[in-house]
Amino acid sequence: MVRSFRLLLLGLLLLVCLPACRTAGPTTPAAAGRSGQAATIQAGKSPLDGSRQLVLVVTESFDDNQARMRRFERSGPGSWRPVGDDVAVTLGKNGLAWGRGVHGQTPLGPGPVKVEGDGRSPAGVFAFGTAFAYRPEDLWQPAKMPMHRVTDQTVCVESISSRWYNRIVDENTVPAVDWSSPDRMLRPDGLYRYGLMVDHNAPDTKPGAGSCIFFHLWRRPGAPTVGCTAMNEAAMLAVLAWLDASKKPIVVQLPRTELERLAPSWGASELVVLRLTPRE
Repeated sequence: MVRSFRLLLLGLLLLVCLPACRTAGPTTPAAAGRSGQAATIQAGKSPLDGSRQLVLVVTESFDDNQARMRRFERSGPGSWRPVGDDVAVTLGKNGLAWGRGVHGQTPLGPGPVKVEGDGRSPAGVFAFGTAFAYRPEDLWQPAKMPMHRVTDQTVCVESISSRWYNRIVDENTVPAVDWSSPDRMLRPDGLYRYGLMVDHNAPDTKPGAGSCIFFHLWRRPGAPTVGCTAMNEAAMLAVLAWLDASKKPIVVQLPRTELERLAPSWGASELVVLRLTPRE
């Protein structure tokens, strides 16, 4: 009798325990490492949501400073369609590192994390900030992005302790200059003659996480930057003529393997299918 009662009690305990054990599953290093990403995917949230213009920049690895760029657009939440041809661009001399952007403040996977002065361009998904030009009237057509006219007073602040860190300002408009050695934008070489601010590490700027990331003209084909994305003048002007702030444009900048891993979870597998074919 006692034995029968014990068996009955054991059976009842197993019925209660089994569902919880099945839900928890085994704990492995790989599963723990993906927990944040899995939560994002289950919530159905994509950093591409709400955007109708996308600039895709793809490298072959985190350490590459050569990349291909192509524009995409869509009319709503549907599939992305390519615009124009892919073109060559250059990145930071040391390649890519995870940045802080629309995708969040934490890295989306393994790889280096961007810090000030690392010579890497930010990887991830980012909004575009203001456009800038020495002579905005020389653009192919009036810009549909906020535009900053660059003068001899225009700087981008890279001093970590400055209240203006990671911002484009005109020195004659701030109450007090609290920085040293800023990135002076009216350059003799004209690299910033046309460009765009990339909202890496903004608007919730973290000191030391990287600053003054631009799309701008390259010095020469294949010449890397110290953290920006550079291209020829025709490509830069095409981007500026096309971008429209009302369409919430973003830039997706990733190594190919990370794009192949992340794009399907963002509902944008077509960005992987439409591979960028390297060519000159």
